[in-house]
Amino acid sequence: MAKQWQNKRVLVTGADGFIGSHLVERLASEGAQVRAFVYYNSFGRWGWLDDISPKLQDKVELFPGDIRDPGRVVEAVASQEVVFHLASLIAIPYSYHAPDSYVQTNVSGALNVLNACRTHDIERVIHTSTSEVYGSALFVPITEEHPLQGQSPYSASKIGADMMAMSFHQSFELPVITVRPFNTYGPRQSARAVIPTILSQIHNGVSELKLGALSPTRDFNYVADTVSGFIAAAQCDRAIGQVVNVGSGREISIGELVKTVIRITGKEVRVVTDELRIRPENSEVNRLLCDATRARDWTGWAPEYSLEQGLAETSKWVSQNLQYFKPQVYNI
Repeated sequence: MAKQWQNKRVLVTGADGFIGSHLVERLASEGAQVRAFVYYNSFGRWGWLDDISPKLQDKVELFPGDIRDPGRVVEAVASQEVVFHLASLIAIPYSYHAPDSYVQTNVSGALNVLNACRTHDIERVIHTSTSEVYGSALFVPITEEHPLQGQSPYSASKIGADMMAMSFHQSFELPVITVRPFNTYGPRQSARAVIPTILSQIHNGVSELKLGALSPTRDFNYVADTVSGFIAAAQCDRAIGQVVNVGSGREISIGELVKTVIRITGKEVRVVTDELRIRPENSEVNRLLCDATRARDWTGWAPEYSLEQGLAETSKWVSQNLQYFKPQVYNI
């Protein structure tokens, strides 16, 4: 695998984020010439890329910008061979308050990337989707043929982006592959997601763990496995013009997840419902369970981390990085 990426010119958008920073690390370690598109800010900070090893930082070209600016995106794509598009607004609760920003970032941002890739004749574009586009499962496990259901402004914006990506393949023969990860977790994930929410509260010594609904089920995939899924899909000719699910194939309720985390950390807490964390009834996705047969059969990909292994790694990281969390604050 590493040989295929040696000296490959690769752009990663959303490189400063959770999954993006791990993907940048993996690609750089395999010899790729990575251009990391990071969200411009006046503080000179590059998100989680500030935390990667200096040895790898020296191999990465930082490219600040805004995915909503088509001109800057064109500059970023120029001279690249492969583009991984991960830049996105992802917090579901915030999408209830600011849906316009999700359309601008997720739909128009994807359009900017696709247009730029078409202009520069990119040999492969890997577009990032999400299992949230499926909504509450109508059948399980969820295959790539499952209907798409926009149950939140966030998921609706990602459906729009996915359809835009597919349209560029159908209309212009752009070599687009859509990777649809299920619930990725691991080091560097923010407290807008449930696992770091649980762990950051527990490691800060709370006696009451504040959560939303406990009955929904999710398919959690450790970030290293998700990154492997992206790279495997990118190398697969058969995946061009197709969607590829990336998930563990294991379903667990949030309530059972809490019990598992308590066993791993050895710390007892009482779970209380925080009404602020409850989604609108018809917006809640009640069940997600991935069918990753396509990823396995087409690319040979399979997750390597069990949920318990991944939670142990994540727990260790959260406990050592509590300065990044505000457990007393509900982070939408």
